[in-house]
Amino acid sequence: MLYIGSHVSFTKEKQLLGSVEEALSYNANTFMFYTGAPQNTNRSPINDFLTIEALNKIKESDIDFSKVIVHAPYIINLANKEKIDNYSFSMRFLTEEIERCAQLGIRYLVLHPGSHVGVGVEVGINNIAEALNKVLTTNNQDVMILLETMAGKGSEVGTTFEELKEIIDRVDKKERLGICLDTCHLSDSGYDINNFDQLLDNFDKIIGIEKIKAIHINDSKNPKNAKKDRHENFGFGELGFNNLINIVYNKRLEDIPKILETPYLDHKFAPYKFEIEMIKNKEFDEKLLEKIRNQ
Repeated sequence: MLYIGSHVSFTKEKQLLGSVEEALSYNANTFMFYTGAPQNTNRSPINDFLTIEALNKIKESDIDFSKVIVHAPYIINLANKEKIDNYSFSMRFLTEEIERCAQLGIRYLVLHPGSHVGVGVEVGINNIAEALNKVLTTNNQDVMILLETMAGKGSEVGTTFEELKEIIDRVDKKERLGICLDTCHLSDSGYDINNFDQLLDNFDKIIGIEKIKAIHINDSKNPKNAKKDRHENFGFGELGFNNLINIVYNKRLEDIPKILETPYLDHKFAPYKFEIEMIKNKEFDEKLLEKIRNQ
């Protein structure tokens, strides 16, 4: 079955109920959200009444709640501990995000592994694994952390399958770790999206395809190996519609939720309803951007 959705908002006023309503307006059957702004620590208490309303609305819809995902905020960085207060904060804040996921009933939490900021990839990997061991040891919630494949911008860790494998190997509770593929990041880090089945074979040998629990379906503004991480609308970038649609409908990833993080047009027009329709039709619409602007 195709599980397709997008990033949606999670506001103080409506919380999960608002997220569900937005996802339904896009004709999605899954979605992803941040439990607060990704760039800061501002978090409102979870309103259980709104959560119950949201779950009731989901029961009346095609949304599969088991495929819904939370994304951890960008400010968490587990790869560098030269400033020990920042490192401790990141672990503490990640633990709080796990607790919020558990309260909402969300199983999957996507996490950027972090940036080593000059200490080197190997030290960064050790720092990430050490932090995850502490976080997962002190937290027994049924929430799985999905390490996201990164584009290689700056000093990011997790730009290769081998780096992600090293992190997983050094974590005791491996059953609580999975992977979120990002198509833009994969290409920007140097992987060939044109040969996606070969890429999956490689991933399977190194990590194991069963670890893939989510996919961010994004086109890229830049060519392969650009190391820039700039998303483009579905089919309008360097990856192209055919490559992306083949990934969405790849039989080996049939039950994995696919999430759009493509950019708003002119910073104000959400593209997701139209992109999801195009994906379901399996036919590229060259007038899509015009339609989005005229919505």
